[in-house]
This record gives sequence, C-alpha cells and structure tokens, in this order.
Amino acid sequence: MTILNIENSLILIIDIQEKLLNAVFNKDEVQKNSAVISKAAGILNIPQLITEQYPKGLGSTIREIEGEKRFEKITFSALDNPEIAEAVKNSGKKQIILLGIETHICVNQTAYALINAGYEVFVIKNACGSRSRDEYSAGLERMKDNGAKIVTAEIALFEWLKGAKHPNFKEVQALIK
Repeated sequence: MTILNIENSLILIIDIQEKLLNAVFNKDEVQKNSAVISKAAGILNIPQLITEQYPKGLGSTIREIEGEKRFEKITFSALDNPEIAEAVKNSGKKQIILLGIETHICVNQTAYALINAGYEVFVIKNACGSRSRDEYSAGLERMKDNGAKIVTAEIALFEWLKGAKHPNFKEVQALIK
C-alpha cells in the first residue's frame, strides 16, 4: 500500500468549470471537495496544475479553486497537451492527485496517460463528477482497473498530514468542519 506524501505530490485539477460543474449529478460534492483540496494544497505548499477544456465555450474554472497555473486544452487527456505534460514532468513529483470533470472521460484518460508514463495516480472520487452516476462509477472502476488508487478528500488530507502534530493540522482540519 502506498500513502500520499506532501513532498512527492502534485495536484492536477481537470476541467472544474462553470458549465461542466452545472451538468454533473454530484455538483455540490465536487464543488465542496475540490475547493477543500485546492485550499489545503495552498496551506501545505503542494503544487497545483489546473486544466480548462475549451474555456471560451465552457467557462472558467470555478472561483473556489485557488491555483494559478492554468492550462487551456481541447484534448481529453491532459497529457496530450504538451505544455501540461511538460509541467507535470518538470514538477519532479511522482504522486499525481487527480480530481475533476468528467470522471469517465477527461479524468479517466488523463489517469491512464499518467500511469503509462510511470506516475503513481490517486483519484479523489468525491471531487470528481460526471453527468450520470453510471458513467461516474464506470470511470472510477476503469481507473482502478488500470492501477489508479481511489481515495476521498479526507483520506488525502490526513495522509498528507500524517498526524495531529503537523504544524498545519488545525488549519487543514478546519477546511472539513
């Protein structure tokens, strides 16, 4: 079993944009948990990369997401965009934490590409969304079958913290209360 490590983590937020978020069945859960992960990343100094699928038509990333490194894309796998692939590689991180929309399309294809490139992939299932429950479930199952580790926002937070003695414990814990 592998556990998340702050020093080796990179968060890749996939297409959590206004119009896409409004179309997913679990909108409130995705909005809440993606914001928690993004804010925790800021507190814990975990780098974040944010993708936007065709923002001219689908809108910008929701305001609750705090990262500054944003990349426009028109491909489903984020790694098919050379700028994003280079940013992931240049981060030097080996644990890539994925969250976003849609679970069965862009998140799934990005997870597959990352796994094939040798990264350890963690998918935060309660910060991922799809238009239908069936597609969402199938996307998670497919990623797990391909080697991704499926976790929740709280699992990620507390694995990063390791214990209550972490200097940012109270600040991170306050995000989920």
